[in-house]
Amino acid sequence: MINSRIIYRIMGFLLLIETLMLLSCAGVSLFYREDDLMSFLQSGGITAFVGFLFLLIGRGAEKQLGRRDGYVIVTVAWIAFSLFGMLPFWLSGYIPSVTNAFFETMSGFSSTGATILDDIERLPHGLLFWRSMTQWIGGLGIVFFTIAVLPIFGVGGIQVFAAEASGPTHDKVHPRIGITAKWIWGIYAGLTGALIILLMIGGMSPFDSVCHAFTTTGTGGFSTKQASIEYYHSPYIEYVIGVFMFLSGINFTLLLLFVDGKFKKVAHDAELRWYFWSVTLITLFIAIVLYYTSSMDAEEAFRKSFFQVASLHTSTGFATADYMTWAPVLWGVLTVVMIMGACAGSTTGGMKCIRLLILGKISKNEFKHITHPNAVLPVRVNKQVISPSIRSTVLAFSFLYALLIIVGTLALMWMGVGLLEALGCTISSLGNMGPGLGLCGPAYSWNMLPDLAKWLLSFLMLLGRLELFTVLLLFSSDFWKKN
Repeated sequence: MINSRIIYRIMGFLLLIETLMLLSCAGVSLFYREDDLMSFLQSGGITAFVGFLFLLIGRGAEKQLGRRDGYVIVTVAWIAFSLFGMLPFWLSGYIPSVTNAFFETMSGFSSTGATILDDIERLPHGLLFWRSMTQWIGGLGIVFFTIAVLPIFGVGGIQVFAAEASGPTHDKVHPRIGITAKWIWGIYAGLTGALIILLMIGGMSPFDSVCHAFTTTGTGGFSTKQASIEYYHSPYIEYVIGVFMFLSGINFTLLLLFVDGKFKKVAHDAELRWYFWSVTLITLFIAIVLYYTSSMDAEEAFRKSFFQVASLHTSTGFATADYMTWAPVLWGVLTVVMIMGACAGSTTGGMKCIRLLILGKISKNEFKHITHPNAVLPVRVNKQVISPSIRSTVLAFSFLYALLIIVGTLALMWMGVGLLEALGCTISSLGNMGPGLGLCGPAYSWNMLPDLAKWLLSFLMLLGRLELFTVLLLFSSDFWKKN
């Protein structure tokens, strides 16, 4: 049975956390004396009222959280945060359409970064700060907040962690999952703080530095400028953000091990090596093509290539160039990069390198098995045998991922979206990337899409952020059965 009372109670507490987030943005509006202050106060009041109502409904809940409860909490948390989080955009009148306001907010909390805004600089500071904050909170996961505060309710967090954590395996560096979550939040906050300082050194304003640090470490890609990072025309800023995007694509448990001095274990991690060499080789290939097919010199070609590969490999979505003006072969390469994603256990989207690594080893073993039918060929990653259940999960995930890309593309084409745009938007939304292809590329917003397409893409963003199964399970009749 689903423990609905504890779910109401936890959701109520999470909505109160969102209320505090909204009020902090109201403080920004008050500081700059802009007209979005009242919309944040109204949104905070509505969110707080519903939060206290949920706490009241969940009063006296049994302190027991099952695995199914975890899946429900995660999915409902993302939807609820987006529904209440869209209120400031809508109530302020800066995004008067409910569809567009929800799309923008879901894009934020899912750390996708696709936007319907055609003039971002028109937004007041409070709303710009809110856009960035949604990506910072959504990047590592609203539910990691839940894990850190679940002991307040006397329940464990492993069920929620299993539902939210990205990748086929979930590493723990401490027996208590709450402690692990707090350590990871510490690394996350440390990266954000370091980036804020470095961006300010590079000449970015304190406000823009905070906003871009939020959306870089959250690998979301929302910018305070319509032209994204290209606005600053600063090689220093491009390199700094590029490096921090790469770091944010690494499994956070590996970053914890690195801080703990376990350098050898980090250096020998198979997924990290795959990620590093993928970024390196693709960057060099694109840089060489740009050098010979454009007017860029060697340094600029390398810089633009590294930034765009890091941006799309980590599903961040920042832009310093319109890659749709590059050689068409690079569109295909960057589309592959979008699908790949970075490491499991990071803030990124996409399929994740660990899944590709496992798929590669399974394929390699199949070739060996053809010539040696009786051989026992286990799949090993980091000298550990990958269990049959994990292999099956990876294969099922890969099949569903490909199927959703096909179905999503066809559905968008049925709605009147062109093939290139439909394919790019589907891959971008499912992989939480941000920019797509064609007229939905990095130089354009997604405002031209029909409303129905925006709702579909919002759903794909949710699916991608929560690794498909977490959401799709709720549509299974077996999930809701008592046994």
